[in-house]
Amino acid sequence: MRRIVIFVVLIFTTLSAWGQVLYDLVVYGGTPAGVAAAIQAKRMQLKVVLLEPGDHLGGMLVEGLGGSDIDNHAEFQNSPAVGGIALEFYRRIAKVYRREAAFEEMISNRLKKPELWRFESKVAEKVIREWIAELGMDVRYRNALDEREGAVEKVGNQIRSIRTVDGEVFNAKQFIDGTVEGDLLAAAGISYVVGRESNHRYGETRNGIREETTHAQFKVKVDPYRIEGDASSGLIATVQDEPLGKPGSGDKRIQAYCFRMCLTQDDSNKIPFTKPASYNRDDYAIYLRYLKVGGKLYTPNKKLPNGKTDLGAWHDLSHNLYGMNHAYPEATYAERRAILKQHRNFTQGLFYFFAHDPEVKELAPQFQQEWASWGLAKDEFTDNEGWPRMFYVRDGRRMVSDYVITEHHLRKDHPLPVEDPVAVAYWPPDVHSVRRIVKNGRVYNEGFVFGGDFWRPLPISYRALVPRQEECQNLITPTCPSSSHIGYGAIRLEWTFMALGQAAATAAAIAIDTGSSVQEVNYDVIRKILVRNGQVLAIE
Repeated sequence: MRRIVIFVVLIFTTLSAWGQVLYDLVVYGGTPAGVAAAIQAKRMQLKVVLLEPGDHLGGMLVEGLGGSDIDNHAEFQNSPAVGGIALEFYRRIAKVYRREAAFEEMISNRLKKPELWRFESKVAEKVIREWIAELGMDVRYRNALDEREGAVEKVGNQIRSIRTVDGEVFNAKQFIDGTVEGDLLAAAGISYVVGRESNHRYGETRNGIREETTHAQFKVKVDPYRIEGDASSGLIATVQDEPLGKPGSGDKRIQAYCFRMCLTQDDSNKIPFTKPASYNRDDYAIYLRYLKVGGKLYTPNKKLPNGKTDLGAWHDLSHNLYGMNHAYPEATYAERRAILKQHRNFTQGLFYFFAHDPEVKELAPQFQQEWASWGLAKDEFTDNEGWPRMFYVRDGRRMVSDYVITEHHLRKDHPLPVEDPVAVAYWPPDVHSVRRIVKNGRVYNEGFVFGGDFWRPLPISYRALVPRQEECQNLITPTCPSSSHIGYGAIRLEWTFMALGQAAATAAAIAIDTGSSVQEVNYDVIRKILVRNGQVLAIE
């Protein structure tokens, strides 16, 4: 291994002599994890560049997800797991809203006040941009990884450089894949999986095709056929024509995506819902059927400062579009844009349908009146007509390494021990349904797993962030950790990603300093630095 390291050092020395910029660390992806990694790297005196494929840093923090999922469930209080750079982010948010005293009192006394963790997307973006500017961060926007072959250049099992779509080449000693999709790790030839493993694969009980899905299941019986009662007439929109399959078996299906919608009732700041050019009323037949049999559809509610919403989709029937995103993780950029556009058009049409359709008014007048009072916020996503630029990619690629986080690490009773935690995920396994099918002649959502009383806060092993040594020795991923479908469901919160990003950058800095591979970094050194930086590694 030493020969490889010396060889790579010689190559990097030659590159510097040619005048090419040599970075200590390239962070690819301006997600919460990527931003936190870049901040930590800068503070550890690394020469770091943050490459963001789009125009905005912060991922879902700046794309509508302002609810934070902190202390918002009666059954548990997860705020004690928030530390380090993640906690600093929320402190900076509190300062913008002039609620520092209340925030610090909450932290000191371990109070449960979910409203103090919430924020508007525009405020999150302001905080992140100012933070990056304070540090003098080298950030490159619109720098997506080249899709063509050879975008990642490796020497043996070391990445030497990556090439972006505009042809620019970035050379570095260490790399972090901070994308949820896992584009860099895939291009680097690192093993990964998309979808659900079988229960047999890791001896789990909640993975694969679900024999019974009870969470967010239809509360009323909805006929799935175009002509009600006639199976030969075909299926209405949003219902997939496929059998349940063998319970417990694996597949490549992934949980649904949706937009986290920032809506307002403030007339001076409201953009009314409009009908998209592709509007087809038949797409929303299932919502009428649902109302006709007595179902009660969801409505927005004020969760964020200044009367705004963080409207998600975890209901039995909402703007979660089951089955329409399965190709996304491994799709080309053009294909991803098409999937994103399809989701936006459907969602835009749905909200217009709720607010204006005459039959909806006849079936549920108060429901329509409520929806008609809402609209997009003019002061959010101002470069995209009030719409979030991205939907919530709940599931992408997951690395497969020598260490895999599974349901067994989450168990309250006799959990697998974790000897090298770098963060704590304090959230129940949370994977949304993957499809909507027909079961017993009725519409049926398949795949949702959430909560229960079997789980515990999850210490996340450093080993889950690094690839197999033979595949790559200088890449770490905080966003696509080696984990099963169920294990990942407990990890995938934005503040947890921030903690993992901080840990990934810490390990990268140590690897550079000691000339070791990311697999050989001394965990005790990582732990000491993280503890000194306020990271939470255990819940008492």
